[in-house]
Amino acid sequence: MTLRPRRRRVRSGLEQLLARPGRLRGARLGLVANPASVTADLTHASLALHASRAVRLRALFGPEHGIWANAQDLVEVEDGRDPATGLPVHSLYGRSREPAAQALEGLDALVVDLQDIGSRYYTYIYTMLGCLHACARHKRALWVLDRPNPLGGRRLEGNVLDPAFRSFVGMHPLPVRHAMTIGELALLFRNELSLDVELNVVRMAGWRRDMYFEDTGLPWVLPSPNMPTPDTAVVYPGGCLIEGTNLSEGRGTTRPFEIVGAPWLDPWRLARDLTAERLPGVSFRPLYFTPTFQKHAGRLCGGVQLHVHDRSRFEAYLAFLLLIQHARRQSLERFQWRDPPYEYESVKRPIDILCGTDQIRRALEAGQSPRRLRAGWRRQLDAFRRRRAPMLLY
Repeated sequence: MTLRPRRRRVRSGLEQLLARPGRLRGARLGLVANPASVTADLTHASLALHASRAVRLRALFGPEHGIWANAQDLVEVEDGRDPATGLPVHSLYGRSREPAAQALEGLDALVVDLQDIGSRYYTYIYTMLGCLHACARHKRALWVLDRPNPLGGRRLEGNVLDPAFRSFVGMHPLPVRHAMTIGELALLFRNELSLDVELNVVRMAGWRRDMYFEDTGLPWVLPSPNMPTPDTAVVYPGGCLIEGTNLSEGRGTTRPFEIVGAPWLDPWRLARDLTAERLPGVSFRPLYFTPTFQKHAGRLCGGVQLHVHDRSRFEAYLAFLLLIQHARRQSLERFQWRDPPYEYESVKRPIDILCGTDQIRRALEAGQSPRRLRAGWRRQLDAFRRRRAPMLLY
């Protein structure tokens, strides 16, 4: 990892709101949050707002994994009551992915404070989109408390999603690495979907687009059970693709998404093949590992660990597509694409909705290198760069 100079601490949207509640003073609020919704001193948003005399917190809403992120991936969460505040908790990852009319009764506004990680697949941005839809439908104001994009706000990566492959891991035509904050995405969604909703983004103070998360001075709190460090976020724009295969993405290890493998893989051959690709900013170390849960739990797997030593040059999406290509070549009989259902999609293949197209899978099946598709991605990224420009806040 490239060491970067420490900068003055960023103030999150949550801290900005607590200092200056403004038009929310006296409002009855619902809060969409998870464990990473904290102040710089690690006070959770629910406790801070519940204790505030400026606002009246009335309900909590939990995204995927739940408000305290105690549920693993793809596990639906039930409604409940929060043990810390005693407030009702409405699940947004269960029977519905949007706040229901009954849950919004008695509320003046809904506040979203979620730490995104900068990849199209991460479902929290679509939970926020569901809140936009619900607030437009039921005439409530939506306030988004902005937080840093851990990958910075400049570099785009991958292809833009084809709307024909829309799903809960890709509900809007974004590139894989979008380089926007969750507040900027809220503005993009509202404008491009023509949503009639009062949207207020509480900006951060001190954030710059060239900052990785470690530059912000803010504490890292796992936003989901398998996102333990900012390093995980760096590989995730490619690492999440492994979910669309029968390879282990390292869940059940201490380095999920950085470690990939399967019981039949030769780790030295895989590392050698990937090293020959001469990908900048990353090295591949052969290893064996035994996942404690999920795919291949309890079985010895051969594979590689990605060691990113230059984030500015590392292309996660291309790296993991090449990893899939070389792993598949080792055994066409034992490698498999994961079958649906996956993230509420029961027809299309998981790899296709993750890629936002079936062209990439078909190219790999035809023996083509994903490098051949990059020229088309560049054109899509240029068009997206123009689309997002009016929405940038920093």
